[in-house]
Amino acid sequence: MAKTFNDIQLLRTTFLRGPSVWTYRPVLEVWLDLGELEDYPSDKIPGLNERLTAWLPDLVEHTCGVGERGGFIQRLEGGTWMGHVLEHVIIELLNLAGMPAEFGQTREISQRGVYRMVFRCPEEAVARVALEHGHKLLMAAINDQPFDLKPAIHAIKTAINDRYLGPSTGCIVDAAGERRIPHIRLNDGNLVQLGYGAAQRRIWTAESDQTSAIAEGIAQDKDFTKRLLTACGVPVPEGQIVNSPEEAWEVAQDIGFPVTVKPSDGNHARGVTLELSKEADIKAAFALAQPEGSDVIVEKFIDGVEHRLLVVGGKVVAATKGETVSVHGNGKATLRELVEVLNQDPRRGPEQEYPLDWINLEAGAVKLELNRQHVTPDSIIPQGQSVLLQRNGNMAIDCTDDVHPDVAYYASLAAKIVGLDIAGMDMILKDVSKPMQGQGAILEVNAGPGLLMHLKPTSGAPRPVGMAIADHLFPREDGAGAGRIPLVGIAGTRDNAFIARLVGWLLQLSGKLTGVASSEGMFLNNRQTQKTNTANWAGAHRLLTNRLAQAAVIQTTSRSILEEGLAYDRCLVGVVTDMDGFESLADHDVLEAGQMRRVLRTQIDVVLSEGAGVLNADLAEVADLAELCDGEVLLYTTQADNAAVAAHRAQPEGRAVLLRGQQVILATGAMERVLGNLDALRQPTGLSVDTSALLAAIATAWSMDIAPDLIAAGIKTFEYK
Repeated sequence: MAKTFNDIQLLRTTFLRGPSVWTYRPVLEVWLDLGELEDYPSDKIPGLNERLTAWLPDLVEHTCGVGERGGFIQRLEGGTWMGHVLEHVIIELLNLAGMPAEFGQTREISQRGVYRMVFRCPEEAVARVALEHGHKLLMAAINDQPFDLKPAIHAIKTAINDRYLGPSTGCIVDAAGERRIPHIRLNDGNLVQLGYGAAQRRIWTAESDQTSAIAEGIAQDKDFTKRLLTACGVPVPEGQIVNSPEEAWEVAQDIGFPVTVKPSDGNHARGVTLELSKEADIKAAFALAQPEGSDVIVEKFIDGVEHRLLVVGGKVVAATKGETVSVHGNGKATLRELVEVLNQDPRRGPEQEYPLDWINLEAGAVKLELNRQHVTPDSIIPQGQSVLLQRNGNMAIDCTDDVHPDVAYYASLAAKIVGLDIAGMDMILKDVSKPMQGQGAILEVNAGPGLLMHLKPTSGAPRPVGMAIADHLFPREDGAGAGRIPLVGIAGTRDNAFIARLVGWLLQLSGKLTGVASSEGMFLNNRQTQKTNTANWAGAHRLLTNRLAQAAVIQTTSRSILEEGLAYDRCLVGVVTDMDGFESLADHDVLEAGQMRRVLRTQIDVVLSEGAGVLNADLAEVADLAELCDGEVLLYTTQADNAAVAAHRAQPEGRAVLLRGQQVILATGAMERVLGNLDALRQPTGLSVDTSALLAAIATAWSMDIAPDLIAAGIKTFEYK
């Protein structure tokens, strides 16, 4: 009888929200106790590998450390431990659920059989669901028990749909990421901050903080919008608000048949019925439209094809056209059966990720269409007969390259008239490639338009609409620093709160309203706004969401890096003062001083290429972090003959701050400038902090090109309490 193994124990799970000892992006770190499975790698459990690859055949695509397709399978067959196997199982489950996941690592700690396993996932709730089901799947494979994969994938997909950004917001965030613009999710929905502090912009789906509330209100009132457009010469269909089915019929007779009946402020084509001529149909359409908006409009039906043009910053950046939805009879199947086949189209589904919705035979608009054709869901449709199900709301055929400049002009003009920076323009056109006059009209102007139809058209090329919006919010001419403010990150233990406060003061004197998050509290504009410790993820997060902050100085600790990750993706300046404190980190398996390098290098790993790393050259282990810095390196030392500084200054542009006797020296290569006498700098305010900390603050300010004279004056006027 095959051996039955006890479950792998999940000792601790920690979601690291930002850059950490593992990677730059969010990961879930899990401490695993393999127990008796420590003695049973994958090649020692009969049938394990076969069961895993039968359930998850795409494991063959995992290159693992081997670096080639099938790499992980090689590791399985050669024998690898269960923590590593669990990592790959979870990654594959995330892939199957539609969230591409590639990064994972598993490392043994000092306690036998205990491992730290991490995998990348942007949402904690999704990561925990994936861990739960990955753990169950692996234990079922180990113990040769049945496992139903479909419910596991469904549970993860449900968590993704509940927690992940919608497609419109997600594509803008992804585009911003391509331009290295950071983002912070502000709620559980789709409100997202792009950029930090005073450089931030905010989006909510396809609306931005430039989207006027007045313009949005105008767009919601379709009748008023039409009146504004008409006044400016934009072609729109004739129409009128009606208050009853009887009035709808009267107005329809006045306008002339056929007509369209729709809600005055609805969306997503709900409650819209097209090409009506009969009294009964018009009255029935009124009943469909009334619940979808505050008023009902009857307007002249215009023959043509439904189009949606996306206008961003006054320019048309994408266009799609619609198609009617019909089924064709075979003389055997009922309409209901034909629609069931239609709904199996992989482009159709109930979630946001699908460009087309399922056809619902119980929907009012569909019922009305069927009544007009004298068909019911249970009717058997004769061979060759077509049944029209939907006339509108199926815009998913890309036609961006066909848009005539005249059509684009009217779309852009309409967006400007309403006042929207981002607008979805619903238009009826016989031919989008021809001038608009005489062959089309604008039906609606929509705020917060859906972007999925442009991202996943049923035919034609996807359009980079997310990038168009990101470029609108952060013009390319702003350069590589778009969305960023000068941000200083300080890690270590030696007087770091003082360093943060002084650097904040010097930045403030240089003309930037500066926020400081430190162990001594939160400061803004040199005024304390919070007295509790903010040298952590939460404190930094609050500072970076503050629209007043034109610069930020953030103190962090080794424990915060290990338990939360950094609150920012990159910084202009990263400062490491020391590698003290391993004695208090035994709960993270940091048991000796040498292990602190892996923790504190995180601060230097996130320095921007245009930024600088500021390092204490009096400690060789800190100075050695210079090799990891993508930007410039500034060293500081209390010893004028420091060997590391001498080697650094051998480079013509190598900058350092050093103490020679009582003189604070700013050195660039062989060139030197005296900042001032150490005692003279301290005396006006009686600064009594360690000299090394003062030099660290000076080096940090100098790295941001604050003038030496201002640095000296700032130190003399800084009141540290």
